Amino acid sequence: MATHDDRSKSSASSGYSDDGFYSTSTSSGGAHHFDAGTQTFGKDTTAFTAPSAFDKDTNTFDTTGYTPVADYDDTPATSHLDDEDERKPFGWSAGADLGLLVLRLALGGAFLAHGLQKVFGLFGGPGINGFAESLREAGYREAQILAWVTGITELAGGGLLVLGLFTPLAAAGLLGVMANAIALRYRGGFFAPNGIELEAAYAAMAFAVLFAGPGRAAFDYNRSWFRHPLLSGFLCLLLAAGATAATLYVFR
Repeated sequence: MATHDDRSKSSASSGYSDDGFYSTSTSSGGAHHFDAGTQTFGKDTTAFTAPSAFDKDTNTFDTTGYTPVADYDDTPATSHLDDEDERKPFGWSAGADLGLLVLRLALGGAFLAHGLQKVFGLFGGPGINGFAESLREAGYREAQILAWVTGITELAGGGLLVLGLFTPLAAAGLLGVMANAIALRYRGGFFAPNGIELEAAYAAMAFAVLFAGPGRAAFDYNRSWFRHPLLSGFLCLLLAAGATAATLYVFR
């Protein structure tokens, strides 16, 4: 393929350029459209159709159909990032706070009621003596002490969750209670009334609060464990696992 210009000198001096951009006396740089006419390339004369013509007398083009390149885009992008969608960066939202508040109120309220049943016999509960007897029948030693520990854990843990105070410890305590209940009842299958369906749901809710934190609508807001929920949740999970293992292998 030839790279030199094989046009005649007379044609070359006419101002014609192969790059598609033309210099005129009134404007610089742009896309030009030619009118119908003929043009001589070497020995061949070629007819072509275009929207403007070259004036040989003035050595200029008719710029009636001239469109500057800059007009194609009034606000050219200075970077490829300018063409991307400007989306709001991810951040914590009030929706998450509302969801965690409802989760805490539901889980904490349920355990608060269970604790009142076991400790004080309210809402048709068995009280400490009745609960201790049921633990004794399930094969636990020191049932009276264990009944008090379980009842107070549910009562205090539920109340603290409702308030959003010391949330990791409260959630870990309730998770440990549910782990013991699951270990005690898993032979009855999964579904209620004899299975562990309810206990598993409570355990999952406590686990979620343990690592997600209480949300900003809580007394724990901006405390150290609130700002580091993963670390505090992991430490309290180890504490809950140790308490569960001690209850199962020491008291049963």
